[in-house]
Amino acid sequence: MEKQRLLNVYVNNLTMMESVNRIHDMIREKQTSYVVEVNVDVVMKMEKDPYLKKISEEADLTLVDGQPLVWISKMKGNTPIREKISGSDLVPELLDELSRENRSVFILGGLGDTAKKAAKNVKKHYPGMSIAGTYAPPLGFEKDAKEIEKINHLVAKTHPDLLLACFGCPKQEKWIYENYKKCGAIVSVCAGATVDFLAGNIKRAPRWISQCGLEWFYRFLKEPRRLFKRYFIDDMGIVKLVWKYRSL
Repeated sequence: MEKQRLLNVYVNNLTMMESVNRIHDMIREKQTSYVVEVNVDVVMKMEKDPYLKKISEEADLTLVDGQPLVWISKMKGNTPIREKISGSDLVPELLDELSRENRSVFILGGLGDTAKKAAKNVKKHYPGMSIAGTYAPPLGFEKDAKEIEKINHLVAKTHPDLLLACFGCPKQEKWIYENYKKCGAIVSVCAGATVDFLAGNIKRAPRWISQCGLEWFYRFLKEPRRLFKRYFIDDMGIVKLVWKYRSL
């Protein structure tokens, strides 16, 4: 599927429903695929991590998750991004669609029993979905070959239609890229904090806040100690990045 350039990465310019339908088609066609989402934080990380950039650009779908990037695309005057597609919005829409065909999902990631709580809520709200399994890998699992083999075995024996990998960036992107063809899932999605939203650990921002592009600030107010550096130090470099790629 054709992509267009946005700063330092190529992305798919799709609406929410186009994204849901495309992923659904991948599952129907049994097309082993992976989906990544880029926001300001991911774009900043890619500038220093060519491997992450490669993973994002080779993804079957690279979706824009973040109103600031939508605004930047409009400022540049080319073809603006039509819609922000956050994982926490995409996944519920996707589960709703897939539940009509009794598809299966494996939830990977989260701390403690978060994935199990998420699975319980998925079954409650989308009764047509089959829970293939859940697993919360230990910290540092990405450096442990035996643990990675264990994860692949756990997922592969269930052959899920959809895998939600919720480790945070760049861990989830790198794990999916290196394992999506081994783990037996049809479509693997980098889902980040979505597992916490599904579990009810974190409340979503009101829709009007999200539409105004202030969901990041809402999340900061909920988790200030964890998110201060990310939002107020690391991501401030986006201004320099916009200037660097101003002619592209």
